[in-house]
Amino acid sequence: MDHIGSGAPTVISTNQTDTIIRALDAFHIELPSWGFANTGTRFGKFLQPAAATSTEDKFADAGQVHRLTGVCPTVALHVLWDLPNGAADCARVLAMAAGHGLRPGSINPNVFQDQNYKHGSVGNPDPAIRKEAMDHILACVEIQKRLDSRDLSLWFADGSNYPGTQNIRHRRQWFAESLKETHDALAAGQRMLVEYKPFEPAFYHTDIADWGMALLLAQAAGPQAKVLVDTGHHYQAQNIEQIVAWLLDMNMLGGFHFNDRRYADDDLTMGSIDPYQVFRIFHEIAHFEWETGKRADVAYMIDQSHNLKGKIEAMIQTVTTAMELYAKAALVDHKKLAACQTACALVDAETCLKDAFSTDVRPAIREWAVSKGLPADPMDAFRQSGYLEKITAERGRKNMAAISSYA
Repeated sequence: MDHIGSGAPTVISTNQTDTIIRALDAFHIELPSWGFANTGTRFGKFLQPAAATSTEDKFADAGQVHRLTGVCPTVALHVLWDLPNGAADCARVLAMAAGHGLRPGSINPNVFQDQNYKHGSVGNPDPAIRKEAMDHILACVEIQKRLDSRDLSLWFADGSNYPGTQNIRHRRQWFAESLKETHDALAAGQRMLVEYKPFEPAFYHTDIADWGMALLLAQAAGPQAKVLVDTGHHYQAQNIEQIVAWLLDMNMLGGFHFNDRRYADDDLTMGSIDPYQVFRIFHEIAHFEWETGKRADVAYMIDQSHNLKGKIEAMIQTVTTAMELYAKAALVDHKKLAACQTACALVDAETCLKDAFSTDVRPAIREWAVSKGLPADPMDAFRQSGYLEKITAERGRKNMAAISSYA
């Protein structure tokens, strides 16, 4: 078999540009409402004068990112934070979204913040608290229907911190019952995505600690349940793209929460630590689509809280990085790769990936953007727009008051 050139091309070809343009035409990534608000760590918060102080602010900021990048039409919502009055807020949220050229995205229940959930939500030994959690989740399903949102994103902080303090088997059963009840409340065409996390805040056992547990619970819940992969929710050396490949093969991959990490769930900017890993994840999906001839029904979402970087700039940086890595994955020569894999031509097979990853796709992305009437450089366009100065002046007093009270 001929050896594939080891040097990455310095100039992309017309065919490669066309491939990238087709890929970006089909690419969407969802923004998280909470990524624009003041957030922090367990040790405290570093507040920003321009941070969003309301759901309206969040939609306004997300609208800016979408107008500059063209690939972020939906915003993930956290019910207690964005719809504090529940379904009564749906009309207001729909109007705000439309006013900024956006749509409501995934709906995220909150069953971890209330003091009653100290020992768990749907895994709590107290049946009254389990019912309280389920009432909230089912109310979120109703919100999902009213907002015409397809995905319900389920993450649970449930677990225990000390050996022997909880009946792990009972908690598994309560989770299975609750997720089945949630699934049965969904409308046709809606999905529920079951997320997992190996630890934090529970450090002895977490009720949904890995992708296998999430998979089994989703399969038991019903056909509209899939697994959600948060790229931060893994141990250091875990092969996330292998998990992605397995879930794709089983038709159980529902979506992602993209971020990056140095240690665990650090919520770092996507691609800031290991962009090659994100590329490999996108590649597994692209390879699956090439091999099967069908598009993977996967929701791409961002889950990041920017405590030090400017929130809108960090989100633009994240989205443009996602676009670049998605475009690079689209350039892998899958036919040649499949032949190399069959022949166990190890160097050439790996080079298929490395050549694509090393390709500078930015000229093609700029060409795509200009063809859509978008700025060639979203970050520069944002900095030149005056929007940051405007919202700093408008929100600064409220945020500075919060800083004073926090201090």
